Amino acid sequence: MAASAETRKVIVLIGDGMADRPHPALGGKTPIETAHTPNMDRLALEGETGLMDLIAPGVRVGSDTGHLALLGYDPYAVYTGRGPFEALGVGMEVRGGDIAFRCNFSTVDDNMVVVDRRAGRITEGTDQLAAQVNGIFIEDVQVFFKESVAHRGALILRGPGLSPKITDADPHAEGATVHEVQATDPDDAAARRTARIVNQFVRLSYEKLRDHLVNRKRIAEGLKPANIILPRGAGVAPTIPDFNSHHNLQGACVAETGLIKGIARFVGLRVLEVPEATGGLDSDVMAMGRKVAEALQEHTFVLCNVKGPDVAAHDHNPQAKVDIIQRIDAMLGWLLTQIDPASTFIVVSADHTTACSFGDHTGEPVPIVIWGPEVRTDDVAQFGERACAKGGLGRIRGKDLVPMLTSLMNVQEKFGA
Repeated sequence: MAASAETRKVIVLIGDGMADRPHPALGGKTPIETAHTPNMDRLALEGETGLMDLIAPGVRVGSDTGHLALLGYDPYAVYTGRGPFEALGVGMEVRGGDIAFRCNFSTVDDNMVVVDRRAGRITEGTDQLAAQVNGIFIEDVQVFFKESVAHRGALILRGPGLSPKITDADPHAEGATVHEVQATDPDDAAARRTARIVNQFVRLSYEKLRDHLVNRKRIAEGLKPANIILPRGAGVAPTIPDFNSHHNLQGACVAETGLIKGIARFVGLRVLEVPEATGGLDSDVMAMGRKVAEALQEHTFVLCNVKGPDVAAHDHNPQAKVDIIQRIDAMLGWLLTQIDPASTFIVVSADHTTACSFGDHTGEPVPIVIWGPEVRTDDVAQFGERACAKGGLGRIRGKDLVPMLTSLMNVQEKFGA
């Protein structure tokens, strides 16, 4: 593919948690290896492939730290917790000194044992539930809460003498009791105060939500009630260089979850909303592709995150993961008909591995392909974890990706004479 004199552009297509381990239900293959992916395979054949450790080999990466790395940042230097990104992503105002959390609407029994961390993946009525706790005061701290996609939400505590140095209320597992939040340093008075306020918020959320009309209706319909809010990932707003000026790009983001939208907004990417993209397995992936093509008209860098593969893996559902990967591939095929191959690069990868067998993120590297003008092709002809291990990129880090792309795009400043 010969390069043109046009401005070069790039699409970074991320299947959230798309990488996986071999699964016995798939005959010892991974979901990517099992899925029919002619378009990803075309990119592998015509592009350059490899494996990517988002942070470092063996590190279990979160979607937040993974995306910071994908955008060229060192997560160890800039990451201060997930909460501020989640809050920004759902349109909340985050001020200096605010402590922000990501949250789940969850289901607990009378003994505060978690029955379902995601409240049956509730999709309706969360705005009514959120209104029960939004704007209240606990001691002299004001509480702001807003629902996000499905069971997710964001919490902000605003007041004097607060600290993010606390543990999570969310035990991160069904069958476990809701955790009593503690200061990570028992000598830190601000952290002890914050922990006390969060514990009061959790108890208050249960009192206000357990008998709410939304939950009475869910119980009557045989659904799990969203009868508690469990915060985790406390953080304060970090200081991060602007993506566009730092890399000489004009960036946009198409994503489903508040977390990814929040990271994008924080670093200066323009977030384009897709109402049909719900963040679940039934999300309109093709609508996201249409928005990516639209974004590419005015931007030189477009990040697209499709949440479905991660959802399927957390549900221990390898076949559902295969299905959503095939839908992502179909969207990719349509995008290939919309772009100028002489001036456009496409990257396909994941932000972390989520293993269906484990039901959570794991530390294995993810496959990656870079396709576009003047890319040094290799001998790999299939996109997948084991096939891409033989590729010309070798094994790279997440934060290497943007510099590699800006070099290919001829917009990177030279280091040295």
